[in-house]
Amino acid sequence: MKTLKIGDLLARLPIIQGGMGVGISLSGLASAVANQGGVGVISSAGLGVIYREHSKDYNTASIWGLREELRKAREKTKGIIGVNVMVAMSNFADMVRTAIAEKADIIFSGAGMPLNLPSFLTKGSKTKLAPIVSSARAAKLICEKWLANYKYVPDAIVVEGPKAGGHLGYKPEQITDEHFSLERLLPEIVSEVRRFGTAHDTHIPVIAAGGIYTGEDIYRIMELGADGVQMGTRFVTTEECDADPAFKQSYIEARREDIEIIQSPVGMPGRAIHNRFLDRVKEGLKRPKSCPFDCIRTCDVTHSPYCIMLALYNAFKGRLQNGYAFCGANAWRAEKIQSVRDLMASLRAEYDAFAARRANFSLRDRLFGAK
Repeated sequence: MKTLKIGDLLARLPIIQGGMGVGISLSGLASAVANQGGVGVISSAGLGVIYREHSKDYNTASIWGLREELRKAREKTKGIIGVNVMVAMSNFADMVRTAIAEKADIIFSGAGMPLNLPSFLTKGSKTKLAPIVSSARAAKLICEKWLANYKYVPDAIVVEGPKAGGHLGYKPEQITDEHFSLERLLPEIVSEVRRFGTAHDTHIPVIAAGGIYTGEDIYRIMELGADGVQMGTRFVTTEECDADPAFKQSYIEARREDIEIIQSPVGMPGRAIHNRFLDRVKEGLKRPKSCPFDCIRTCDVTHSPYCIMLALYNAFKGRLQNGYAFCGANAWRAEKIQSVRDLMASLRAEYDAFAARRANFSLRDRLFGAK
């Protein structure tokens, strides 16, 4: 496998562990991935609920929680640690400022257009910034706006395809449309980003995400121009994943037909594992009476079918009767719980084996001609 260079950061493996909230990727998982040469990512979503014993104020608890998770991660690893901050979160600015103050290596930001993300950088800050996009148009707009307004270009760009888990930056009808597949989108976005990079004498790594499951998948997607990959689903079924064992087991037990697209209260489609809670939502039995957190800008409690923060927090704690598990399109393929070390080793072995087969085919074609 190739290395992944993002500015002055160098990951031994081109694998970024996607940020997963609420609580699925905290310091435990992120540090384990970083120790194996990848980029570990802490999700900032819902930290105010996880750390509510520290403060009854959601925003105060969120800030304290992110500081705590970053510091715990630093105690466990000298590797690369990032933070995922969703634009749609009401405390977006506080989470970004905290990540920068605590010297997170990189911030990944999606679920909206992070057009003002560079404005939070402070003098001397070394935190890298990586927007998450789902179209060449969005990538171009962010590059142009950041340069024009802040004289800053993205340190990396993540391209998230429609097979990703959690909230999706696509219309429901686009999710199964091959014109919007990662394999279609990636070359377009790589071309756009390379053009911008060449014009400004810089290289912006493009990271592919969504539905990447095996080492062979990594090889194939990097052949299309990606500098690295972001994977979330594979890291859920690891020993170090911060979720309750019942959450991980829901992946192991999931069948292909259990993976479904739901409409989230935040106004975006999402991918999740079907369960009885989601049935009750459809029956109109989970409507909240009030909003205790004001965590998502676009969430309107008067029209919301349920509180997504509580649902995801309950799932994180293993109380799936009162919540549900977000997942990627390939979650049904999970077979066992393993260590991050073993997972990374298997991905590397699969990648190398497929690369060797491709090299042998190429050599045979050169010697004997393609048939």
